Amino acid sequence: MQRLALIAISAALSIGTAFAAGNADLDIDKVNGSIHVPDNATVGKLSTVNGSIHVGDGAHAASATTVNGSIHLGTNATIDALDTVNGGIHVGAGTKIARTIEAVNGSITLATGADVAGKVSNVNGGIALTAAHVGGGIETTSGDIDVGANSRVEGGMLVNKDNSWFRFGVSRDPRVIIGPHAIVKGDLVFKRAVQLYVSDSATIGKIDGAKAIPFSSDKPPQ
Repeated sequence: MQRLALIAISAALSIGTAFAAGNADLDIDKVNGSIHVPDNATVGKLSTVNGSIHVGDGAHAASATTVNGSIHLGTNATIDALDTVNGGIHVGAGTKIARTIEAVNGSITLATGADVAGKVSNVNGGIALTAAHVGGGIETTSGDIDVGANSRVEGGMLVNKDNSWFRFGVSRDPRVIIGPHAIVKGDLVFKRAVQLYVSDSATIGKIDGAKAIPFSSDKPPQ
């Protein structure tokens, strides 16, 4: 028992030393269990099947992938790509994503100053930006979209047709909001009915498949 305890302590110390040293080759791969990257650490690829992933403030990782679990990035972190199947994704203030964010069943939120170079996409779950930037467009099927005040999106927006055969509860049209002084460059394409609200101070591209409802306050009516 004492030998096993010493081995566990030694392993923990080795991982801690690798984090502290900033090891970009340190991949962490689990089946069951969450992954936690400390503040200001540098690691490689993060992958788990059943568990969440938390990347601390100022940390860097090559990528983060999970099947059943959420992904949470702290402030001013950097990471190449995020991918989850069942779980939400939160990107902290000032954090930079070099490529894409992809989810299937889960919400995606980008805090103030978050910057995603590529596409942000999911199937089910809301997508919300707070004074954030997305360089490769936004795509969803059943989720609401809130491009908050002073946010900027290049690459347009796409809401796909819902072809799913199973629906639980009362179905409603997705609610899409383009907030004050927000910018969406590129076409806004809607292949299903949506409630589209556009601030009178926002700048957007061509709308295809919906009619914009203008509003002049901070948020449209509920």
